[in-house]
Amino acid sequence: MIMIILNEANFEYDIYSLVKAFYPEEEVSIGVEDTQVECVTPCIYLKVNYKDNLIRIQFLQNKEVILANDTIVNQADRKDTKNRLKRLLYRMLNEYSRKELPWGTLTGIRPTKIPMAFLEKGISKEKVNQILKTTYLISDEKADLCIEIAKRELEILKNIDYKNGYSLYIGIPFCPSTCLYCSFTSYPVSKWKNRMQEYLEALSKEILFTAKAYANKVLNTIYIGGGTPTSLSAEQLDYLLTLLEENFDYSNLQEMTLEAGRPDSITKEKLEVIKAHKVTRISINPQTMKQETLKLIGRHHTVQETIEAFRSARELGFDNINMDLIVGLPEETQEDICHTMEEIAKLNPDSVTVHTLAIKRAARLRMEQEHYKELKISKSPEMIELTEKYCRNMNMVPYYLYRQKNMTGNFENVGYAKWGKEGIYNILIIEEKQTIVALGAGTSSKFVFSEGRIERVENVKDVDNYLARIEEMIERKRKIMTEKKE
Repeated sequence: MIMIILNEANFEYDIYSLVKAFYPEEEVSIGVEDTQVECVTPCIYLKVNYKDNLIRIQFLQNKEVILANDTIVNQADRKDTKNRLKRLLYRMLNEYSRKELPWGTLTGIRPTKIPMAFLEKGISKEKVNQILKTTYLISDEKADLCIEIAKRELEILKNIDYKNGYSLYIGIPFCPSTCLYCSFTSYPVSKWKNRMQEYLEALSKEILFTAKAYANKVLNTIYIGGGTPTSLSAEQLDYLLTLLEENFDYSNLQEMTLEAGRPDSITKEKLEVIKAHKVTRISINPQTMKQETLKLIGRHHTVQETIEAFRSARELGFDNINMDLIVGLPEETQEDICHTMEEIAKLNPDSVTVHTLAIKRAARLRMEQEHYKELKISKSPEMIELTEKYCRNMNMVPYYLYRQKNMTGNFENVGYAKWGKEGIYNILIIEEKQTIVALGAGTSSKFVFSEGRIERVENVKDVDNYLARIEEMIERKRKIMTEKKE
């Protein structure tokens, strides 16, 4: 156990997150001195003292100081103070643990925002690289990756209207089954099949409201995600896509993505409906091409069904297909990753998104961990490097990146794509440069104001609640949209 004691409440989240990055499996608590609780098990105390313009950090074990250091700061400059504090803490944790983190002091989920901001100001790639390594202690490899992606993002987003434009997210929270590692808001088709149309009717109210409220705005991208949108029937997909087409102006639409997702939810009839509308990009997501793993994690489809769904989409003319993969699934080895990448290479998709397994608190794998404690979960830099090598060999380069909180191994999720096949919405949701209006149960809208302020408006997660409170969901958006107009 690690206890962090502060002499005043300041930068608590930054300190906690950095300690947790070094010790992801340890229980970490944080508080101010007057709320200190004695450890009942062997533990490390980490004391942070702010006094005038000096920050002092001590590591204590058995009440004895085993490591101590300090740094001079100008507390009037909060950003610089935070960076100096985190560098000091990082170096001490590095000395104590003998570990190095490839992302240095960065614990946030959007590291590419930093180099993008500098590049937009005209700062050279070399200078940005230096800033990333000296200010945030990022490794050479991650600094290069960050800058490569930021430069590509700037090129991809050059025609996006930030001031008067917006993007649209449509959430379909139904799935054929819930995967072992998943914590997203999803409801099993078996229980909700007879109520999906009821959900679409409630969703249509949000759609019609948004279309009217933003009639004078420029719609740049649409993303239909979930859950699994192809959990809907072909008729229901046609209803939804027609509703969008008839109520939104697509004249400035640069991309429309629909997550076909699970191969066991995809049929030729559904693909034909999707193709008949304005969808420009779809995802067919195997996660792995190892059959034993699919069974273990609760995905009720076969590797062959993934292959057949992909080939069917190609035959119907889909020329922008993404595939999602997960590194670190239970019982998978580096050889399994190699096998999956070989099979994906044979299909030759247009983009591949490589996720590193991050087990959230609400996932069955964590909530019922006593049933799964024997499962071996392996993640290594070599596995990640292997996926990058295969993607680059398929003429794909990285175009967006994000990290997840408390991700073991300090890894990242990276989207690779061939030129012109990038997911524009994926970049917008990470870089937070444009308003994204999110509709449906469990979704969260981000309204970006001209001064850079971001306001989030969330919809309730529970589908029954969403159906009962749809007018309230609309009213939440009406308030923030009115403020944004002013």
